[in-house]
Amino acid sequence: MATDDFDIYLASASPRRRELLQQIGVRYRLVKGDIAEVPRPGETPRDYVLRMAIEKAQAGKGQVDPTRFKPVLGADTEVVVDNEIFGKPRDKQHGLAMLERLSGRTHEVISAVALVGETVTTRLNVSQVSFRPTSAAEREKYWQTGEPLDKAGAYGIQGMAAIFIGGLQGSYSAVMGLPLYETAELLQAAGIRPLG
Repeated sequence: MATDDFDIYLASASPRRRELLQQIGVRYRLVKGDIAEVPRPGETPRDYVLRMAIEKAQAGKGQVDPTRFKPVLGADTEVVVDNEIFGKPRDKQHGLAMLERLSGRTHEVISAVALVGETVTTRLNVSQVSFRPTSAAEREKYWQTGEPLDKAGAYGIQGMAAIFIGGLQGSYSAVMGLPLYETAELLQAAGIRPLG
């Protein structure tokens, strides 16, 4: 790969974020943005999500050759219920408990994006997702698909869980894992044009 055939580095292992960047024509090269994802005592969900996006991008920047530097994009998305960050399910019992708590109610999905170059810029999106009431049998069947395993809140809006979602106020792409409107704002401010 030539050194100039991409626009940014992406510090993310998420296939959904890769798909979303491709959707808007942004060329990227992957770098590792591995960090400890643990909320600090008293940290609000919004502050946590912003911090995670920044730290992932900064960790990715540490992997990049400084003589061939391009901006690094980091992102984080969390499902929040009653001010509690759900994260990804640890196991089946944890995942089913998350899905039960989402049943029949509206929750927040907070998604942050950070672009680290000479400076650090961020954007935050907060969306509201409403689940219809779900039965224990439906939640069990959904868990068995394997889809909830690597997703915040144990569901993916772009997958089979769409049948549970009665409403969305906010950004579909943010709930998927990367708020494209906000991402495009950051990229354009840095002189990178989405859509090629």
